[in-house]
Amino acid sequence: MFIMGEQMSDELVLIESIARDVMALTLNRPDKRNALNIPLLEALCRAIEDAHARQARVIVLRGAGKAFCAGLDLSEAADPSKAQESAQWIAQTLETISHSRAVTIAVVQGAAIAGGAGIMSACDIVVAEESAKIGYPEVRRGLVAGLVMTFLRRQLRERDARELLLLGEPIDAQRAKEIGLVNRVVPEGAALGTALEVADTLLKGAPGALAHSKQMLNDLWPKPLESDLAWALNHHKNVRASREAREGIAAFNEKRKPNWDASV
Repeated sequence: MFIMGEQMSDELVLIESIARDVMALTLNRPDKRNALNIPLLEALCRAIEDAHARQARVIVLRGAGKAFCAGLDLSEAADPSKAQESAQWIAQTLETISHSRAVTIAVVQGAAIAGGAGIMSACDIVVAEESAKIGYPEVRRGLVAGLVMTFLRRQLRERDARELLLLGEPIDAQRAKEIGLVNRVVPEGAALGTALEVADTLLKGAPGALAHSKQMLNDLWPKPLESDLAWALNHHKNVRASREAREGIAAFNEKRKPNWDASV
């Protein structure tokens, strides 16, 4: 962990106090483009609770290395014994981020793909570098972006959500801003600095008023996020156990085109 400037590099999530009342959480699997496996998801949930214990009012979430997060670790996802637990932890992580008492800011560089884009979408504010690529390619892996969909349905127009989820093609940061996925697009290397400027503005608000505003925004939806996530998790688990998912994940890991005819 980063603790007042001291780093322990073997941690899956680095924690750093970067300004008064502001904590940075860094996904720390740069060799895997910060792909989400069960230990990393567990570590991220613990890190958020740690930030709360330190009374952080703003949490900046970023990725080590060249990518924010490449999504689900498909080498782990290929193990049927871990599929259900992995899905549960993804849902738990998205809920933990969304319901954080602190305001959360995603700092996106490089790729934010699938579950990585989901983590981004669960944050309150997103600052992305111009070169960032954001996408939901689950259908190309025989999967469904069910858990992420709970956030996209709240944030995007119907047509834009369908285009992202059905085509599975990544979009650039400017397009993401146009459709409402991203708040600010900045030059290469400027995302963290911009996030800190946003954090400084946020800290001008009263802590209780900010937390209450977040709660009201959640409660104004016809159904609570927890209900939508539970419903989506059930669909997600069913798809993860399908033959299409097994074929899609195997094809990705083996660096070949999936044979959908054989997997149906």
